[in-house]
Amino acid sequence: MIKRIILLCLFLQIVTVKAQTQVTSLTTEGLTNPLGIDNLQPHFSWQLIAKQRNTMQLAYEIKVAESETGFNKDLLWSTGKVISDQSIHIPYGGKPLEAGKRYYWQVRIWDNKGKLTTWSNVAYWQMGLLKENDWQAQWISPGYAEENDRPSPLLRKEFKINKKVKSATAYITAHGLYEAQINGKKIGDKYFTPGWTSYKKRLQYQVYDVSDMFINGNNAIGVMLGSGWYRGYFSLGNFKDIYGSDISLLFQLNITYTDGSTETINSDGSWKSSTGAVRSSNIYAGEVIDARLEKIGWATPEFNDKDWSGVKVQSFPKNILIGTYNESVTRHEKFIPKKIFTTPKGDQIIDFGQNLVGWVTLKVKGEVGQKITVSHAEVLDKDGNFYTENLRIAKAQDIYILKGGKQETFEPHFTWHGFRYVKLEGFSGELKPEDFEACALYSNMEKTGSFTTSNELINQLQHNIEWGLKGNFLDVPTDCPQRDERLGWTGDAQVFFRTASFLRGVNNFFVKWMKDLAADQFPDGSVTHVVPNVLADFERGSSGWGDAATIIPWNMYLAYGDKRILETQYQSMKNWVNYIQSQSKNNLWKQGRHFGDWLFYNVQDDLFGDSAITNKYLIAQCFYAHSVQLLINTAEVLGRNDDVKGYNLLLQEIKDAFLNEYTTANGATVSDTQTSYVLALHFDMLPEKLRQQAADRLAANIRRYDTHLTTGFLGTPYLCHVLSRFNYTDLAFELLLQKTYPSWLYPVTKDATTIWERWDGIKPDGSFENSDMNSFNHYAYGAIGDWMYRVVAGLDIEGDGIGYKKIRIHPHIGGDFNYVSADYKTPYGKLSSNWKINGNKLNLKTEIPPNTVAYINIPASSLEGITESGKNLSASKEIEIVEKKENSIVVKAGSGIYEFSIPYTMKK
Repeated sequence: MIKRIILLCLFLQIVTVKAQTQVTSLTTEGLTNPLGIDNLQPHFSWQLIAKQRNTMQLAYEIKVAESETGFNKDLLWSTGKVISDQSIHIPYGGKPLEAGKRYYWQVRIWDNKGKLTTWSNVAYWQMGLLKENDWQAQWISPGYAEENDRPSPLLRKEFKINKKVKSATAYITAHGLYEAQINGKKIGDKYFTPGWTSYKKRLQYQVYDVSDMFINGNNAIGVMLGSGWYRGYFSLGNFKDIYGSDISLLFQLNITYTDGSTETINSDGSWKSSTGAVRSSNIYAGEVIDARLEKIGWATPEFNDKDWSGVKVQSFPKNILIGTYNESVTRHEKFIPKKIFTTPKGDQIIDFGQNLVGWVTLKVKGEVGQKITVSHAEVLDKDGNFYTENLRIAKAQDIYILKGGKQETFEPHFTWHGFRYVKLEGFSGELKPEDFEACALYSNMEKTGSFTTSNELINQLQHNIEWGLKGNFLDVPTDCPQRDERLGWTGDAQVFFRTASFLRGVNNFFVKWMKDLAADQFPDGSVTHVVPNVLADFERGSSGWGDAATIIPWNMYLAYGDKRILETQYQSMKNWVNYIQSQSKNNLWKQGRHFGDWLFYNVQDDLFGDSAITNKYLIAQCFYAHSVQLLINTAEVLGRNDDVKGYNLLLQEIKDAFLNEYTTANGATVSDTQTSYVLALHFDMLPEKLRQQAADRLAANIRRYDTHLTTGFLGTPYLCHVLSRFNYTDLAFELLLQKTYPSWLYPVTKDATTIWERWDGIKPDGSFENSDMNSFNHYAYGAIGDWMYRVVAGLDIEGDGIGYKKIRIHPHIGGDFNYVSADYKTPYGKLSSNWKINGNKLNLKTEIPPNTVAYINIPASSLEGITESGKNLSASKEIEIVEKKENSIVVKAGSGIYEFSIPYTMKK
């Protein structure tokens, strides 16, 4: 009996603990246990797990220690009990932090249920090298004379360890790209390091915990370098040596032994250099690997390097070195051949079934000197032949030369390709599926959002949006991953940002990129078309592209709630607005080179003429106003009151000039295009009294084109948002579900697995658009995702609830959907909206994360018949009814899972 009572008590204790609020998901600078932090006041965030509804944090306590077991001893920082519901972006405020040291922290909170949580699990972060003299290593370059094809250098160093290693940290960067090994094993899981930045001003280094990679006795470090973005053939025009002609390494290994002693192994004049199997490597051309020249065991101890050259010690700067916060490129999905076939032209082709970015790993057995060529393509032509004209001058070929004999495995090191199909040349024998594997590579950002519906074509569109992001978020947000471009176009990035921030945790990715935007911004404030900038000096200052300087920081603030992005980018934002002002006369921006509504549907017919062409200066004026508005918003957050006042006056003058120059008295725009109305309405360029009739004109224009869009890169992202805002949501659904060209679903009907650059990359007759600009992996038109997530599923920020502290859940029922589901991992935890039509009932299920509050729009005209979790809504004590509208009821709810059943009549 006593045993039963004890067991019952233990069970009840466990149940009670599980029912209580718990603290989880600790991050430092938005990362889990990061290494190499060089911010002296890193920010802490956490999430709560709570079974009870309406759980909020009332207070928190953070402790920071120098060891996992040091929380009961001397602390570096203890906040004590802080009365606050803030659980994200709390800055460290303790004793000064030291270079290279690891720190540990934990947190507990008090909730509004009167409970104090247990301490969280311990998290940690490790500081990077904080000052220039923390770097004891020297820059080194190969000591031999380089060949024209620039084979990848091999650099090595041997050293002895005769003590037990307690901890060891490697700090690595390069001019070019690097792959590092210790004792023949790869350091870390990252690729294309140190990543791409504005190299002359900002060069990242990476930090690795290598504590378990050593052996007693002789050890070896080996590093292979590739030309990469730094000096390889790159940019429009296929230039080389953009940042420099050298290829160099900076490597520092700090070892701490169990006896308390330390040792540092540095890149210096004692290293050796040679070349190996990688005979050439360029981003556009691909890689040539000659296995006959492989130096087996070159990165292991006891390798004979007596014939190797020395190295050159260089005096390159170290004061531009910065820690890496953005997630590096890593391996992801693997694909086996979907089909192996021979084309009408006789080529041997492998179809992997997905347009992806990465490379193919192949296994082959053949004769010594046999050459295998792997070519890459996104599509086949209408006759079923391998098509590469749209790659322009990018060869996109990997060449492998066999050493012969045993089976050999090949894959590139310092290049990547955008492809669905590969062509094999020089391959003897049958192509077997098990010998080929395609590997996707992209920046390792956390997946945060999902979206599914009852419509399979829309689900494929969502798939294509996600793969457009994966293929083009490779250290920078590129426009395309396959041809001789792959540049960080600012216009593409800003139109896609809100979609991207739903799908992936892109905060650190874009913080890094925005700092490069500011670094490459010209003294007059103009923003370059691509970031990092590798184009001519005149390639800058376009509306809709340069506005990335204002649009992305503000939307980052909304999505993640971190004010630092506004503080960091404020001067850049202001400089861009001031540049536009300097280019304007009478408050009109009517000069400069602008891309306009890039790649819009350009129709010329007898009835409408050039009716889809929108005046570029009208577009410029709209974005001018938008950037000023975002600058005002930012100045208000940062308390820059003088700027708020001054730019508010300027904004009114800009809008007045727009009305005088580009609209009639009745609200018609001079271009009378979908894009002109979309921008005028979305950016509030028109007074209230003219807006609805402008929206009516927009709807009429869409109808004139048989319910087709005609917008390009700048008009498309806002089109459906504007329609929904002005009571044309049904028309927005019609556009979304349109299957014929031009539409979002037209490429889906053509077997697309990514978003296309053009609405008609493949024409209805199977022919191609102009090969000079026809990428089949271009994410810009995937910006429709933002409307699907925020309007169709209905997940959005409410009012001033930045970072989803306050949430709006407002699903829109329409189209042919009977089911829509979306999940999003906010900074506070999981948020979801799931609606389904069941006969005469609409079921709405939603999950709201702890420490937030949500305003839920229920599509009903009265409370009658509405239940939540089987109980009448009007009787619920956990839900507050805050507003009754003509066709919706707004309720306020705290955290938890809610299931509403609502009387519903299908629209006819």
